[in-house]
Amino acid sequence: MKTAKLKQPSGMRQVTCVSPGNIRCHDAPLPSRNHNEVMVKIKRIGVCGTDLHAVKGDQPYFTYPRVLGHELAGEVTEAPPNSAFTSGEKVAVIPYLHCGHCIACRAGKTNCCVNMKVLGVHADGGMREWCSFPEHALIKAQGLSLDQLALIEPLAISCHAVQRAAIRPGEFVMVVGTGPIGLGVLEWARMAGAKLIAVDVDTTRLQFCRRHLQISFVINPKEQDIEKELRMITAGDMPSVIIDATGNLNALEQGFTCLAHGGRYVLVGLQKNNISFNHPEFHKREGTLFCSRNATREDFARVINAISAKQLDPQYFITHRTDLVGLPASVEQWLQPGSGMIKAMVDIS
Repeated sequence: MKTAKLKQPSGMRQVTCVSPGNIRCHDAPLPSRNHNEVMVKIKRIGVCGTDLHAVKGDQPYFTYPRVLGHELAGEVTEAPPNSAFTSGEKVAVIPYLHCGHCIACRAGKTNCCVNMKVLGVHADGGMREWCSFPEHALIKAQGLSLDQLALIEPLAISCHAVQRAAIRPGEFVMVVGTGPIGLGVLEWARMAGAKLIAVDVDTTRLQFCRRHLQISFVINPKEQDIEKELRMITAGDMPSVIIDATGNLNALEQGFTCLAHGGRYVLVGLQKNNISFNHPEFHKREGTLFCSRNATREDFARVINAISAKQLDPQYFITHRTDLVGLPASVEQWLQPGSGMIKAMVDIS
């Protein structure tokens, strides 16, 4: 059934990262909508570590200039005839544009498509007032709020990582990095029955873990001997699962020395350089090394179900808010040490 078309302006505001350290809000023409696409008025944009790394200039796969933004929620304003979506309904966005025919896609692993284009990384993202998406990239709100919809994507990444780890109840799981992805990993690992250890060099974030997630074991490697602490916590066994959500080279390499024999090491954080580790040490542990990239539609569905069932409430992740115009100045502040930012949300009226 053909739906009514909401009135749209001829132009809009958008935020572009022109080059490392140079991010600006400016006027831009309204994007065109292909006949099989859905036009969405963007309402919420989560600011991700990927966005911040792009501004700093240390994000792999990235070219400039680029419109940032891939944690998106909005409202449909125009859809093709016979679309499953109608004008006025709220949607979330799966920002991984996959080809559908490569070896990964044929195996159902659309999250690591050979020809992957992630919005805000390989292609312009949604840090703008309007955006047009292929219908398969949209998910119905199913009663979730705009804030919750914008948080589905990072939680789906965390969900995918925990699925990869195949956590068993009672296992010690060490999560390195307690930004939004790491916090999501802690939540999903908790639901899997893990005994949790949070590791970060940011004391404020570790306090956040204690206060909001009731994590009993937290370690700051700048202030503590991490291997000594892990042996005490695990009675000498060491964590059987380590999930890195930092992408920091030192943290990634140190993780290999902290893994239990027979353990699994999952890399969610992305490092643009080579990683080194001692092969005999890793070999004698018969360690298993995984990478976890993006998420699948099934992961998005798991997130929606978990939020709907009140198994998790991601809105406490949000510590800062701004609008499109204020975003460039806000990003400069958030990049400063001690900003206290866990998750920032961009609101568009």
